[in-house]
Amino acid sequence: MRVDALLATLALLSALGVVAAQHQSRKLHTALERETSQMHQLEVEWGQLQLEQSTWAAHVRIEKIARQRLHMQAPSIDQIVVVEGGS
Repeated sequence: MRVDALLATLALLSALGVVAAQHQSRKLHTALERETSQMHQLEVEWGQLQLEQSTWAAHVRIEKIARQRLHMQAPSIDQIVVVEGGS
């Protein structure tokens, strides 16, 4: 009788352990899926930010802003001074 009760108790504890392990496994899988999704979204955002940065830093755009807003222009040949370093 005692052996049967002991075996039944062990079987019950084992079953509870399996249920707990499955629950933990499902929680971890859900967390992994959530993090993977967030990683994908961040990769897409990173690509968009790189594209935006290249657009903002384009030489043509900078030159256009320098000419229009700042009224800058390229120096003429006689305005250019070459400075050579001493030895």
